[in-house]
Amino acid sequence: MKSHEIDYEILGSELQAVEVELDPNETVIAEAGAMCWMDEGINFEAKAGDGSDVDEGFFGKAFGMGKRMLTGESLFMTHFTNQGSGKKRVTFNAPYPGKIIPIDLSKTGMLTCQKDSFLCAALGTKIDITFSKKIGVGLFGGEGFILQSLEGDGNAFIHAGGTVVEKQLNGEKLIVDTGCLVAFEEGIKYDIQRAGNLKSMIFGGESLFLATLQGHGKVYLQSLPFSKLADRVLQNAKHDSGANSTVAGNDSVIGGLSKMFER
Repeated sequence: MKSHEIDYEILGSELQAVEVELDPNETVIAEAGAMCWMDEGINFEAKAGDGSDVDEGFFGKAFGMGKRMLTGESLFMTHFTNQGSGKKRVTFNAPYPGKIIPIDLSKTGMLTCQKDSFLCAALGTKIDITFSKKIGVGLFGGEGFILQSLEGDGNAFIHAGGTVVEKQLNGEKLIVDTGCLVAFEEGIKYDIQRAGNLKSMIFGGESLFLATLQGHGKVYLQSLPFSKLADRVLQNAKHDSGANSTVAGNDSVIGGLSKMFER
């Protein structure tokens, strides 16, 4: 199925959103809950599947839903269609601070990305999961052995945390923290390696395993994976909670001593 030709504009700098412009009868698909606002005349409907295969039967859709369960995503995708007259716009936002990356799949071919990085795409884009053939990647690769693949000939949008860096590899090998990898083109081979010797793995402060990428194509990296952001927030919350408990405990002790002396 040929993808719909959609126009777009990236809004903002840190907490970005993408505004998609639809001609009459054009459709954009998105993850559940990604929509911010839209013009009147756009109809949205939750469907099982990305709509790339119009001949897909019940069992095909059920199998696709089962695979989406493995990625931790919603079983359904939302289809937004311009059913009015004239151009209409619908806007989608990234779920955490970072950048939205527009991808022209007609130029890149299939793109492999983190399972939670997909935001939205033109109808006709095939969104599937891909399994790493190497058990090491599956066990220690950060994102596990399940990744998402995007394939088609239209525009797709993925999001990443912090600053996004695009690197072009021409046969070189790139070593990356597994959480900092966002996506890579089909000409890139993905594997993992141990992060140095045993002492470095235990006391180095880095991940136990690092991703290696080598080949010809583009690699997209993020400076702030959501997992690291969440860990830092949780650490600070525990620290603040412990400090407050200590202060509260000291207050209760001091209060009790003061009452004893008052007697």
